[in-house]
Amino acid sequence: MIQPIRLQSLVAAPAAGFEQPFEMLEACHERVHRMLALLARLREHLRAHGADTQAQQAARDVMRYFDQAAPQHHQDEELHVFPPLLAQGDPETVAVVARLQQDHLQMESRWGAARQVLALVAEGRINALSAEDEAVLDAFTGLYGAHIEAEEGMAYPAARALFDEAATAAMGEEMMRRRG
Repeated sequence: MIQPIRLQSLVAAPAAGFEQPFEMLEACHERVHRMLALLARLREHLRAHGADTQAQQAARDVMRYFDQAAPQHHQDEELHVFPPLLAQGDPETVAVVARLQQDHLQMESRWGAARQVLALVAEGRINALSAEDEAVLDAFTGLYGAHIEAEEGMAYPAARALFDEAATAAMGEEMMRRRG
């Protein structure tokens, strides 16, 4: 049985608020890891039980997260974290940021394919994943480990060091405003 994880509890109670935008970005990474863990449990559940009600709900939860929260998170980084790092001009930093930006494009593309598989599960139209479906989900989930590590290990600390209190506050305010 899939242990139910309600997306609402994952998204509605972030570990940090807009007044701490970098901490909020890191909290989002925690939720990404939790959603990827839910996706892994969903895949196991499908092998054992097919696309029952629990599997369908888990697929909807994963889709909701990566449809709504993940694009906002990527936009936060594209607007606030990456530009000051690129402007700084350090070749090693610029190379890492370019890779992170490329990752975002790949994530978006691979999410489209992964979402199609999950939509079939959510609608109860398939009971098992084909080898091709598994490969699509692997391609999507495989992007996240090194990406998050580079952001938290290099990009966030480097960008945070460039921000004063006013810039940090402006970043948080823009993030909040964009989310309504």
